[in-house]
Amino acid sequence: MSQDAAEHIGTDRQLFVDDYLIESMLGVNLKLHGATPAGNVLTLDAPWEGSTCDYHTVFQDGEMYRMYYRGSSHEGYVVEALLEPGERVVPVHPETICYAESTDGIHWTKPELSLIEFDGSTRNNIVWLDERTETRDMVPFLDGNPQVRPEEKYKGIVWKGSEVFAVASPDAITWRFMRDEPILTERPFDTQNVPFWDPWREEYVIYTRGMIGTGSSFEGGYRWIRRATSSDFFNWSPLEPIDTGDSPHEHLYTNGTVPYPRAPGVYLSFPRRFHPDRVPLDDSKWPGTADAVFMSSRDGLHWDRRFMESIVRPGIGPRNWTSRNNLLSCGIVETGEAELSMYVLRHRDFPSVHFERVTFRKDGFVSANAGYDGGELTTKPLIFDGRELELNYSTSAVGSIRIELQDESGRPIEGWSLDDSAEIFGDHIERVARWEGGADLSAVAGQPVRLRFMLADADLYSFRFRA
Repeated sequence: MSQDAAEHIGTDRQLFVDDYLIESMLGVNLKLHGATPAGNVLTLDAPWEGSTCDYHTVFQDGEMYRMYYRGSSHEGYVVEALLEPGERVVPVHPETICYAESTDGIHWTKPELSLIEFDGSTRNNIVWLDERTETRDMVPFLDGNPQVRPEEKYKGIVWKGSEVFAVASPDAITWRFMRDEPILTERPFDTQNVPFWDPWREEYVIYTRGMIGTGSSFEGGYRWIRRATSSDFFNWSPLEPIDTGDSPHEHLYTNGTVPYPRAPGVYLSFPRRFHPDRVPLDDSKWPGTADAVFMSSRDGLHWDRRFMESIVRPGIGPRNWTSRNNLLSCGIVETGEAELSMYVLRHRDFPSVHFERVTFRKDGFVSANAGYDGGELTTKPLIFDGRELELNYSTSAVGSIRIELQDESGRPIEGWSLDDSAEIFGDHIERVARWEGGADLSAVAGQPVRLRFMLADADLYSFRFRA
């Protein structure tokens, strides 16, 4: 096998969200890990917010965490039978875009911005209310394009009917249209169309609502996701439906797509899955149930949907079972040395509507998992840079991981066989693997090798070679 046939991974971190680097598994499976609830972080009870608040976007900007979300109240969704005595929903009002911020991603505040008048006062956290064009559902991002102009450091889109418009801001707070004309007109569009700068392909990308299947509307097919790219944020390629292979079609209401910064070349998506036919509550005015699912991609167009189960369930309590609940935030932020946070919409359609923080282990969405009886995973041939192998893993008190380096033909390399491998156990985000001769692998860097992982009652989340 030539070096060209091996995968060059350099020092990039490798996740087990798919079988991209996996040659074989015996007694090992890829396991999806659900979110861990971490409490209510933002109650949405202001007059300019409302019971149908939704579509929140989150990103870290230096030492500041920023969140944007729709303020909305549609009385027609309310299930009166589940209201407590004295509870009242916020009256219907024009949709707003609201802003919250945090210094740690855990404790959030709604700053009084004094920018936009609502009901005779500017004492609110509204950053967008355009009644002239009736645009809504702003989805912003921090533009990582090295050529970005300072006055457009923050970009985003707003949506109106069959058209999508570009907006920009120098400070993440004051926003303006970038031009009067729309940037996308290929309907159908709907809520939370997601744009971002792709740092690996060096282009702008947008994921929008679409439709797949028979018929000419959502009634005849499935709500789906479309993708387009642009070099300048104004001129876009034709929107193209994403490809999820042979996985069954389901209504994917939103997409929540992000480039995962800890693993270059990996894109993660957290669609809100919608089941339109179920009626969870006897007094439901709108049928349907919703949860959040997970998928991954290496090119942004072809997606791995092997995990059909949810990554966030509705949970206990009827207020999480209305038709368009449980949206997982567009955006993942680090909130600790070992922790990632996202934010879930809970109690939509009720006065108690709020965002709940949920956590994941770093790189911990999916693991290569083996039970007590053990198993093994062998990679395809790969070429790495660096001199040490760093693992993100967890074992039980009796579990273990051992690692063998093989040549491209699958023969153990002297000094790095299973017999030479130190038994690894514990729970670490960054732990260097060792053999009897030490941890230095520089002698085999730059040549094709395979990794053979022996796992017992263990989860392996990611690995990378480091200098």
